[in-house]
Amino acid sequence: MTQITREAMEYDVVIVGAGPAGLSAAIRLKQLDPDLSVVVMEKGSEVGAHILSGAVLDTCGLDRLLPDWKDRGAPVTTPVSSDAFYMLGEAGQVRVPNALMPPLMNNHGNYIVSMGNVCRWMAEQAEALGVEIFPGMSCSEIVWGENGEVRGVVAGEFGKEADGTPGPAYEPGLELLGKYVFLSEGVRGSLSKQVIARHGLDAGREPQKYGLGMKEIWEIDPAKHRPGSVTHTMGWPLGGAAGGGSFIYHAENNQVYLGFVIHLNYKNPYLSPYMEFQRFKHHPMVADLLKGGKRVAYGARAISEGGWQSIPQTAFPGGALLGCSAGLVNVPRIKGNHNAMLSGIHAAEAAHAAIAAGRSGDTLAEYDAALRNGPVGRDLKRVRNVKPLWSRYGLMASLGLGGFDMWTNTLLGLSLFGTLKHGKTDAAATEPAAKHKPIDYPKPDGRLSFDRLTNVSFSMTNHEESQPPHLRLTDPAIPIAVNLPRYAEPAQRYCPAGVYEVVGEGANARFQINFQNCVHCKTCDIKDPSQNIVWTVPQGGDGPNYPNM
Repeated sequence: MTQITREAMEYDVVIVGAGPAGLSAAIRLKQLDPDLSVVVMEKGSEVGAHILSGAVLDTCGLDRLLPDWKDRGAPVTTPVSSDAFYMLGEAGQVRVPNALMPPLMNNHGNYIVSMGNVCRWMAEQAEALGVEIFPGMSCSEIVWGENGEVRGVVAGEFGKEADGTPGPAYEPGLELLGKYVFLSEGVRGSLSKQVIARHGLDAGREPQKYGLGMKEIWEIDPAKHRPGSVTHTMGWPLGGAAGGGSFIYHAENNQVYLGFVIHLNYKNPYLSPYMEFQRFKHHPMVADLLKGGKRVAYGARAISEGGWQSIPQTAFPGGALLGCSAGLVNVPRIKGNHNAMLSGIHAAEAAHAAIAAGRSGDTLAEYDAALRNGPVGRDLKRVRNVKPLWSRYGLMASLGLGGFDMWTNTLLGLSLFGTLKHGKTDAAATEPAAKHKPIDYPKPDGRLSFDRLTNVSFSMTNHEESQPPHLRLTDPAIPIAVNLPRYAEPAQRYCPAGVYEVVGEGANARFQINFQNCVHCKTCDIKDPSQNIVWTVPQGGDGPNYPNM
């Protein structure tokens, strides 16, 4: 094989991912020293194209980063006006009184936002400070130093043939080298996985846990629109089949952000998270809200849910894990953007101090300490038992026990449970199909509920078909030889974009990967019971093109 020669570009700090964590780090670095050279690489076609979040934003991170964000015209303009929580049954709902919930669950003072648009605005602020931002540039490889440190990344490789060999228009990409490299790839980042494995950053930590979040944007009847209204639900249609719940956020311009989250530690391989979401919209409370409206966008992505127990060591030789690459979501609050921003600020401050002291390529232990001992650690530590309680005892018991635990943490600064463990990975939680019955889901009606491929078209997803598939099988035989007879091949159902199919029957069965449909949620990398699917980046710019997710 011919050795690939690449040009190299040197920076002080290289940042992978233009999400809230990466952009916060870039802005803070330039605030601290305008002469630092900072570059941000983004795999989406533009900043925000791959951003999907609820989102109700706690502005504490933004307040610290850019205190005058209102004067700067940040797209953070819809304050929460009402906050309600419901338990759903199939035909009705019961509201849970807000007074029963600890203060940390209160959403007043927060804002309903499109994080895609917030990131686009943050990118403008970063570029005004001199940060270089390159969208459409996937970072496909780590550049390792002689002593195992992260020296940089390979970005902008284009033109490979389907078999992985260079095509006639092949571009080898660049090596972007930095004194420090920040990985802010989002959940289950492909480079972050490599660094965590090589340096054992998760040693002694609980397995990371995940949820799958699916979201639609609806334009609804103006008479039903209540800007600033926040609603969360639990219960139907999941029941005891899986943990999870929904959000309904009334944003601006008569739009509603409608989302459904399913914890990926569910047991039944016949369960389809996507179809549970579609069924949810037929609940009378939801159907009445959507009647007369139209869906305008769809997307999905995984959410880190392990919290405090599952955070790996976030500093490694040559760089740091930021935001969802480290797993900083507060599960009961359904919020992680504020912690992502704070992580970027902490990482920037640690790197700035190190560079000023003449250091490079070492471990930013100061960052890891600031993250654990500062506001991010405090935010996550007091809710650390909610997820494991839910996993062990189910919805109703966890509401009482989890609520009690959050109250004692809030009032007394301690938990009577200590710190509970998560146990199995989400992949290992999947049980054999023989223990379960297939689920007969109602056929989508085309008005409230939709089939997967129709909905994927509303994510504006596109992949160049001649490139190598970015969804790779460690062993191509496993889907048919192992997963199909043992688990009824759950990839057919857990993927919210219809990427995976079993075509044919018996001896003629084969596993088909429609990678063109992939919305980059990474559920397959997480939930495959054989851990046989590896999600990697496609060539830059490919994937969803979310408008204002």
